[in-house]
Amino acid sequence: MLSNVNKSCVFIIALSMLVFSCKENSKKTITTQSVEFTHEGDLTVYLNVSDTVKTKFNIEFAETEYETQTGLMYRKGMKNNQAMLFIFPDETMHSFYMKNTEFPLDIIYIKENLKIASFQENAQPLNENGLSSQVPIKYVLEVNGGLAQELGLSIGDSISFSRK
Repeated sequence: MLSNVNKSCVFIIALSMLVFSCKENSKKTITTQSVEFTHEGDLTVYLNVSDTVKTKFNIEFAETEYETQTGLMYRKGMKNNQAMLFIFPDETMHSFYMKNTEFPLDIIYIKENLKIASFQENAQPLNENGLSSQVPIKYVLEVNGGLAQELGLSIGDSISFSRK
């Protein structure tokens, strides 16, 4: 049988082992690297009834699976003359969301014939609700929120684009 002194020593040793065996968990900070716009091409929007130019954008392409999934996530914003063009292999229904996107966007859905088919204007930052194209489309153009209305873009307007 252990004496009170021995019991105290065993308790102190056990407590010390417990305290010193616990590792201090340091907080890990996850940071994302800032993503900058890359001017990869040019896009022009034309009035739907003529070849009159409505506006032009410097564009970045989203074509690979990673680029399409990431889009404009993790960016602080972009200039009004900048946009991202998503190119899909086939014309079909598409849905976008604003997960990890920190600024509002106008999402412009474009048919295979390069005509604007529908809009999602002022999509709210960080909102993960799906924003449907409403009709089958092949391209999506993302611009700053409110810009589609400011520029007077409308269904039936057409686009052309080229690579740098």
